[in-house]
Amino acid sequence: MTLSLRPYEDADWPDLLALWIETWSRARPDIDFTARTPWLAGLFKDSLAGGARIVVAADAAGPVGFVLFDPARSWLEQIAAHPRAFGTGAAKALLGQAKEACPAGLRLDVNADNGRALAFYRREGFERVGKGRNPLSGLPTLTLEWRPPSSAGLKTRETPPS
Repeated sequence: MTLSLRPYEDADWPDLLALWIETWSRARPDIDFTARTPWLAGLFKDSLAGGARIVVAADAAGPVGFVLFDPARSWLEQIAAHPRAFGTGAAKALLGQAKEACPAGLRLDVNADNGRALAFYRREGFERVGKGRNPLSGLPTLTLEWRPPSSAGLKTRETPPS
């Protein structure tokens, strides 16, 4: 799969909405994500108005994922990868965009029972720093944080005295 990353455009909305509904419906079949369309539309609108960024991952067939993050708050709001993109590196590439834009660190909330997401974030260097509840579903969440590797522990090579 040849993947391209690009900024969100308003014309992407129908494809990203369908992708988001399908992805989340597979992860949580007990929740009606179609009914949450107004919530996601408001999140996109309000986030973009507040300076957040949305990056879209696409292949030849169209969008396969997106990430919505706010660099000012170092907060990852949403990331979704279509099941056909699982294992292709699309989610890693999207997360990389958020990490690059937030070089001091990045936080997010994830459903505590979302094993696939938790394993992904663990592989990507995130650690648990808190817990809470999803305001829409009431489900338990975990707050995760990524910090870039510190150079403090690296030994520098000193130039020997002449």
